[in-house]
Amino acid sequence: MIDWNRIDSVFLDMDGTLLDLHFDNHFWLEHVPRRYAEARGLSVEVATAELLPRYREIEGTLNWYCLDHWSRELGLDILLLKQEVEHLIAVHPHVVDFLETLATLGKRRVLVTNAHQKSLGLKLERTRLGGHFERILSAHALGVAKEAPDFWSKLQAIEPFDPEHTLFVDDNLSVLRAAKSFGFRWLIAVVKPDSKGPRRSVSEFLAIGDFSELLPVSRTDANPSGA
Repeated sequence: MIDWNRIDSVFLDMDGTLLDLHFDNHFWLEHVPRRYAEARGLSVEVATAELLPRYREIEGTLNWYCLDHWSRELGLDILLLKQEVEHLIAVHPHVVDFLETLATLGKRRVLVTNAHQKSLGLKLERTRLGGHFERILSAHALGVAKEAPDFWSKLQAIEPFDPEHTLFVDDNLSVLRAAKSFGFRWLIAVVKPDSKGPRRSVSEFLAIGDFSELLPVSRTDANPSGA
């Protein structure tokens, strides 16, 4: 499926790709409405009905991913609320195997996430995945979300890469489309980002249910000549 001889770097999304999106879905759709309801003396149903349109209004923008934004908007300590349910943070199956295999193949591993730095720090501390990357980049450091047309040019200025020789894996189709427009040749969609949710049907990109579908890759795959 992937010609590893032509791949120099592998860019990987975090939430829904490396990590189970169940944590985030539970957090925003259940935990935040419950805490918001408690803070305002509302029913959970009323709180949910109030929050969902506010989510949708800025979905896909940098503020949607910003913990500081939501703390101000909702009058809640969003990082503290995430810590209340951090036991739900989980790594998808075969992720570590895949990252370790990339290391043996000499591929540059870069985590490219929309996650706010505070959320990123919490998740890396919980999962211990940080040591598997040569570089970790948050879109908040660039000032635009991965969905934005100018995201990849901004990233390229600080993390030089050739889109013809870079594999990018993400669960967000809008992000993958933006990457395709930038010129990425190798794009893979994750079709089961939430372990508790359904497997999605994706036809416009190569797709995997989990990283076992990209294994095994070996040194022979990377260099058939053995040289």
